[in-house]
Amino acid sequence: MENEKALSLIQQERWRIIDQSSLGPMFGALQSFAMDDTLCTSVGASQSDPTARSWVHHQTIVLGIQDTKLPMLEDALKVLENAGYTYIVRNSGGLAVVLDEGVLNLSLIFPDSEKGININRGYEAMLILIREMFKDFGGEIEAKEITESYCPGSYDLSIGDKKFAGISQRRIRNGVAVQIYLCVNGSGSKRAEVIRDFYDAGLNGAESKFVFPRIKPEVMASLSELLQVELTVQDVMLRFLQTLKKFSKEMYSSALGGQEYSMYEAYYKRVVERNEKVLGD
Repeated sequence: MENEKALSLIQQERWRIIDQSSLGPMFGALQSFAMDDTLCTSVGASQSDPTARSWVHHQTIVLGIQDTKLPMLEDALKVLENAGYTYIVRNSGGLAVVLDEGVLNLSLIFPDSEKGININRGYEAMLILIREMFKDFGGEIEAKEITESYCPGSYDLSIGDKKFAGISQRRIRNGVAVQIYLCVNGSGSKRAEVIRDFYDAGLNGAESKFVFPRIKPEVMASLSELLQVELTVQDVMLRFLQTLKKFSKEMYSSALGGQEYSMYEAYYKRVVERNEKVLGD
C-alpha cells in the first residue's frame, strides 16, 4: 500500500521539466535553493504542474546549519578553499555534501495533499524512480544509512554497502521538493576525503555538543565505479527523462514564467542574506 502511494507521486498526468544540468560553473548553488523554493510555492499554489528539475554545480560544498557549529569552523572552511571549493549553507536539513561536474542533482516537486505527504512517501517515490532508472544493470540499490559516509541518513542509496546518493526534502507553502544528489562519475572516496579533512580541521580534538560523522572514504563510490561503466551526467539525464516518461502522459520543458520570476528574486535575496548571516560574511 505504501509503495502504491509513493508510486502515485511519480505517476502524474503532466510533468514540467526544468533542466539546469548544463548551465556551467556560473550557476551557483544558492540559485538552486531559490529555484526549488520558488517551484514549491508555485506547485503548492496549483500555479504549476508537478515539476522535475535537474541541476549540476561545479566545485561546491553544500553545508548544513550544524556544520557551522564546528569549534574550529574557520580552519575547516580554509580546508575547503585550499581544495578548490566554494561553499554555501543549505536551507534544509542535513550535513556537508560535495557537488561537482560529476554529480547530478534531481528535484521532484509535488503539491502537498490535504492530509500532507508522509516524509517517507516522498523518499520512497525517489527510490522507486532511481531503481527503475538503473534496473538494467541488475545490481540491488538499497536504501539504508551508511553511517561512515558524509551526510548519512536513512535514505542513503548504496550498492554493496557503498553509497552513491543521498536524498533530502524541503517543504514550503504546500509544496514538497524531494532532492537527490547522484555521484555519477569520478571518485566517490576522493570526494569523501575532502569532507573528512573538513571535519578533522573543524574539530581538531575539541569538544562539540553536536555529533559529526566519522568518515571512511572507502564507503563512498560513484555509479560509474559501482556499475563498472563510464557514465556521464548526460547519460543519467537521458535515463531520468526516459524513466519519468513511463510514469506520465505528458512531459514538457519549461523555464520560470509569470509570477515565478518575482518569487525567485525574493527567495534568492533571502538565501543570500541568510548565508551571509550564518557564515558571518
